[in-house]
Amino acid sequence: MRLTVYSDYALRLMMYLALRGERLSTIAEIAEAYDISKAHLMKITHELGQKGLIDTVRGRHGGMRLARAVEQIGVGEIVRACEPDFAIVPCMENGTEIVCVVQPACVLKRALASAAAAFLDVLDGYTLADLTRPAVPLRRLLALPEPGTHAGHPA
Repeated sequence: MRLTVYSDYALRLMMYLALRGERLSTIAEIAEAYDISKAHLMKITHELGQKGLIDTVRGRHGGMRLARAVEQIGVGEIVRACEPDFAIVPCMENGTEIVCVVQPACVLKRALASAAAAFLDVLDGYTLADLTRPAVPLRRLLALPEPGTHAGHPA
């Protein structure tokens, strides 16, 4: 199983927001912290906002923050929001009419579907709180201030 770069960036964005707490964060600061594309983050931010995972505030002092508590946002939920599908092989794609010689007796498709479900089940066992539990080292690596300080980041 392999996640897209889109999902990777979405997970990183959500971890960043989790570390920031209630404070608003901007696309520019997240892009700088991870050294990733602002354009990608804009698309991700839009989708995560539409899916109710983040709240966005427009305007000069705008930004984004998590829509719910870190303990209430599952990693599996984020991945499902970002991945287009979990079709490991072409015959698993919705609406596909791929004809395979062994399809009438194929167990592989079922095995792969079970594997994808198990993958998501494991991710469902983790929340953003779990991913950001080593908060102090993560904040240092991302050059984030400790809670309650301002250290040059907008409120």
